[in-house]
Amino acid sequence: MKLWLTSDNVDWDRSRYHYAAEQMLLTLFPTERPEYPDGPSPTSLAAEDNAVIFTLHRGKKLTNMSALLLRDGRWNNGVVRFPSEQLDEPPERVYHTVSHALKHSFYKAGTMLLGHDLPWGSLTGVRPVKLPTKALLEGAAPAQAEKELAEVYRVSAPRRALAMDCALQSVKAIQSLAPDEVSLYIGIPFCPSRCLYCSFISAAVDQCLPLVEPFADALVREIKAAGALLQRRGKRVRTIYMGGGTPTTLSPAQLDRILSALEAHLGLSRCTELTVEAGRPDTITPEKLAVLADHGVGRVSVNPQSMEDEVLRRMGRPHTAADIHRAYAQVRAAGDFTVNMDLIAGLPGDSPEGFARSLNEVLSMSPENITVHTLALKKGSRLMEHPEELPTDGAVEAMLNSAWAALREAGCVPYYLYRQKYMSGSFENVGWAKPGTESLYNIIMMEELHSVLALGGGGVTKIIDGDGKLTRYANPKYPKEYLERLDHILAEKETLPL
Repeated sequence: MKLWLTSDNVDWDRSRYHYAAEQMLLTLFPTERPEYPDGPSPTSLAAEDNAVIFTLHRGKKLTNMSALLLRDGRWNNGVVRFPSEQLDEPPERVYHTVSHALKHSFYKAGTMLLGHDLPWGSLTGVRPVKLPTKALLEGAAPAQAEKELAEVYRVSAPRRALAMDCALQSVKAIQSLAPDEVSLYIGIPFCPSRCLYCSFISAAVDQCLPLVEPFADALVREIKAAGALLQRRGKRVRTIYMGGGTPTTLSPAQLDRILSALEAHLGLSRCTELTVEAGRPDTITPEKLAVLADHGVGRVSVNPQSMEDEVLRRMGRPHTAADIHRAYAQVRAAGDFTVNMDLIAGLPGDSPEGFARSLNEVLSMSPENITVHTLALKKGSRLMEHPEELPTDGAVEAMLNSAWAALREAGCVPYYLYRQKYMSGSFENVGWAKPGTESLYNIIMMEELHSVLALGGGGVTKIIDGDGKLTRYANPKYPKEYLERLDHILAEKETLPL
């Protein structure tokens, strides 16, 4: 889609607002990609199709931002007005005001053309809960925070309810954290095989078996260095999450070495949550679970994604629903774990009826947490490279609506959520939990509540300073690169502004 940013009487850095335009473009028309033509915008509505002309015009009292959308032989014009004096404020405030107006004007034009609002209204970005959380922390009542979502951003009633539930959990988490606390992410970049939808950094273990043991050695070394760094900076670990990949791809001995290193080199007296993402049932064994239990791991996952065998086959997951039941029974027999199970709405070959069967089967096992994901077409996934027939947005919405009803009826509450690019229907991923079993790490990570130090392959450290500014530092993505650059990784960690 062609995008023109114009003005007849305001001098503005138009390129700075490309990101705002592209965010709304992705929200309204996910398959479109932006183009910025050279030269002036067209003067005739018939001269272009599939284009937006943004015009910023300053009046004596009010400034107009208009978005003229030309598409499919039709045109719609969305207009947002704000006091002209706001253009005289400091640059960052001007940027926020103009970006907000640009996105909302585009949203108005786009929804007039589409004939309906979107589930999350004009909210863009992956963390819609931040807005009501901020309002609550500033003293707003829940009804006031929800009113802003409805009237300013036109968020649908079901999504407002989700956002408010999660915002209340976020406030509770914030109040439980101390200023000197951080969390730790351990990335294990190995899987038994690669699923159709997956874009995570992971290597099929049968193709890189010689790297697994050296990786464990290197990770132990990085853990030791991280422990010394945190001690020097006066930081304490509050939560630890071992993800990947699939951490339980490692052998029992390798898991034992890594968990022992965490205990030996990190002060864990304040650590209230240790999670290992077991995930794939074909990696779960009683021996590995015994290691996790011996080291005080409190949370594990058994992630079916679907309980429909044909859907599992099409995803490239070499297990069946029966294997999920076996793995779940082994977890329950091994220790007092809080268990999470993931399901994905919108998988190839699935249907609302099939998804409901999967959810009911998972609910019958009574895990403490269930995370309902919406399929996102991710760059780097085989599904993106070779798309298969996917359920319609309407079918995905039916899956999610039935899931919400069944989960609430089962006594679960939503406690964190996030969105992704290229997600079916512009929906969301939601973590549901039996009250009192919520994952603090998930809330911290998704709402960016404090710094998270990442170790291992593909881990991204997120440093949050006193003003809430976030800076990212990424470890190398692949095991071989991680091993080759370990000295550089350790040196970089020493410079982190923790």
